[in-house]
Amino acid sequence: MNLLGNILWFLLGGFFMGLAWWFTALLAAITIVGIPWAIAAFRIGLFSFWPFGRQIVERSSGPVGAAGAALGNLIWGLLAGWWLALGHLIAAVLCAITLIGIPFAFQHLKLAMLSFFPFGKDIVLRN
Repeated sequence: MNLLGNILWFLLGGFFMGLAWWFTALLAAITIVGIPWAIAAFRIGLFSFWPFGRQIVERSSGPVGAAGAALGNLIWGLLAGWWLALGHLIAAVLCAITLIGIPFAFQHLKLAMLSFFPFGKDIVLRN
């Protein structure tokens, strides 16, 4: 079922949003300072291509790691996250128009939230 969901997702919008994440990663990687954001955006871009069968979980880190993730998320959200979130929200509305697209709309909403908070998250296989 995950394979079918991923194929439909890829054909009906996941490809374009994955490319948007990778394009953002490329822009972030242009500077040395943006490399941590580029790595996160590339990782989430892979997730955006094939999301079914995987899930987003909180990464366990100490207070210093959590503070760094919060700062990274703030900078990311102001510069690039809201553009990606807007793309996912538009895709969610388009998917939700049909009954068959509702699961895809929920996935776009999850990715829209992840667009603002990419640091401190891991992507793991769903059990």
